[in-house]
Amino acid sequence: MSELTERSITQYLSFTLGDEVYAIEIGKVKEVLDNTPTTKVPKTPDYMRGIINLRGSVVPVVDLRLKFGMDEIQSTVDTCIIIVETRLEDELVMIGALADSVREVFDLMGDEIEPPPKIGTKLDIDFIKGMGKHDGGFIIILDFDRVFSKEEIEIVSQAGAITEQE
Repeated sequence: MSELTERSITQYLSFTLGDEVYAIEIGKVKEVLDNTPTTKVPKTPDYMRGIINLRGSVVPVVDLRLKFGMDEIQSTVDTCIIIVETRLEDELVMIGALADSVREVFDLMGDEIEPPPKIGTKLDIDFIKGMGKHDGGFIIILDFDRVFSKEEIEIVSQAGAITEQE
């Protein structure tokens, strides 16, 4: 790591899925909403909960628990939707990411982030940017542009576009 990278500070928003703590660069996060009822779109993947109307824009909402292979749980008062801006080729797309709870915004220096663990060739962990050391534990830092494949982003954004046209 270069000296500049090790000393640079980046802000992250941490959230929980089950017992695990994840984080996204704060620059990707547009806002955090209370859990809002979604309108289900037919023929979409199980992890796509539906769409919401966000100030006149249709935003698809995905359940990160289901996307990451976790069990679905009942929503609680802490369940929220993190509105994230991700890239589809040259276009920015808004996606709502359902999380169990939001924890905090915090700073990490470059030297407080370890590379993602080497788990083998069978598992796709390209969406993990690194493991942040924070408050005596590790936080899984997501590269949200890689959480979904290009095809998945297209499916999710098309579902929103089709509904918007109706």
